[in-house]
Amino acid sequence: MTDSAARTEHGPGEPAVPGQRGAFVRRIGLFQATAINMSQMCGIGPFVTIPLMVASFGGPQAVIGFVAGAVLALADGLIWAELGAAMPGAGGSYVYLRQAYQYRTGKLVPFLFVWTAMLFIPIGMSTGIIGFVQYLGYLWPGMGQTEGDVTGLVVIALILTLLWRRVDHIARITAALWCVMLTSVLLVIIAAFSNFSPDRAFTYPAHAFELTTHHFWVGFAAGLTIGIYDYLGYNTVAYLGAEIKNPGRTVPRAIVYSILGIMGIYLLLQIGTLGVIDWKEMLDPDSTASSSVASAVLERSWGKGAADVVTLLILVTAGASVLTGLLGGSRAPYDAAREKVFFRPYAKLHPRHGFPVLGLATMGVLTAVGFLIGRHTDLATLIQLLTAVMVIVQALAQVLALSVLRRRQPGLRRPYRVWLHPLPSVVALVGWLVIYGYADENAPGRHPIEWSLAWVAAGCVAFVLWAAYEKVWPFGPREISEEYLHAPDPDAVADAADDRGQDPDGNPDSKEPTPA
Repeated sequence: MTDSAARTEHGPGEPAVPGQRGAFVRRIGLFQATAINMSQMCGIGPFVTIPLMVASFGGPQAVIGFVAGAVLALADGLIWAELGAAMPGAGGSYVYLRQAYQYRTGKLVPFLFVWTAMLFIPIGMSTGIIGFVQYLGYLWPGMGQTEGDVTGLVVIALILTLLWRRVDHIARITAALWCVMLTSVLLVIIAAFSNFSPDRAFTYPAHAFELTTHHFWVGFAAGLTIGIYDYLGYNTVAYLGAEIKNPGRTVPRAIVYSILGIMGIYLLLQIGTLGVIDWKEMLDPDSTASSSVASAVLERSWGKGAADVVTLLILVTAGASVLTGLLGGSRAPYDAAREKVFFRPYAKLHPRHGFPVLGLATMGVLTAVGFLIGRHTDLATLIQLLTAVMVIVQALAQVLALSVLRRRQPGLRRPYRVWLHPLPSVVALVGWLVIYGYADENAPGRHPIEWSLAWVAAGCVAFVLWAAYEKVWPFGPREISEEYLHAPDPDAVADAADDRGQDPDGNPDSKEPTPA
């Protein structure tokens, strides 16, 4: 047995070694990480939510929602950047919450996060498939409810097939899909501004900016919810932390670059669309402007043929978004299961390709279930349910985790520290509370707040049963694990490997160029 094959497993998030099973390998560089983030962020989101945003605000002032969403995404993204750079392990929030809250509540908070992530990640991906089917309806006008349902399920199966391989192969696929995404978005923007009417885009209805009315703030909260939904995905790279090269540098840059890039794209897309399509048309559920607004922009600017071509690109973009979301999300239960905070079969990786088999399969099935639920309710309701469940366990807990970890683990290696701290934490906290507080008003009769609380309560019951079985807190001692305080610096490992002419895993460098 060679020396490299005999080495033991590193701590969570550390580079795997040749021949080692059960650990990830750092293969994703900055370009690929940014592409993965942007593909997940953009996807089908803005193409289906522009009409929803207009409906929330009641006019073209809906652009406020995208700006507010960008502010919240950037504030929250800076928190992810510090945590992801300091603790680059598989599972993203699971790692950060486990480290922050272990001192008082043992494994309760990370357990609840994984419990909740197994629901909100597939729900998010199901909205992408719903958007895919909506735009397919532009190319297939006679598509009925059953045909749409079957088509969506087939697309989910194809995406799972693409993900059933090594992550470096997926990274290359994602980079190509990212180019398709950029092409489709840029074509829609160019088409919109080639037929742009400033009067149409900037003529607002009476009382559009009455900040003192309850109606404005209900609409603002709905718009903020839709806006942050469109930006979700800026954290995908953090879920892949154990597979990122030079994570201390790559994770923060990929998060910030992707948020700023998508912000510019969204603003141009929103304003350009409003300059071509009268906002009142987007409120008509029977119009193309409501179901496939980007196709309507292309058709009015360049004709039906161009609209058909770009619609095909949008379909590919939607598929890319779901692919990258499931890629990152399927890693969430892996680290938890490996540390006995979730069902143990989720800790197993594919023996050849090294991806979490059961996590990917489970999220694929739940994505299909969420898709069918959304198809038979409505997209806006699904978005409200998604964000309400996510906010209560992940978003709010992680904002607080940043401060907890700075106090509990002051010696933790932090290659990046949040700019202007604690201002971004305050902005993120207020933004998430606004979204959660207005969730019931923006989904009347659906009760997203009550459902989110019920899901967390069920998670607490499940945790008590789990903790009793595993004999951990509160039925045993708290297990304090501060492995990231003592783990080797993965950036230094990568730099040393470069000096030796090796890849970060100790293998001879193939010298294949990696985009930076």
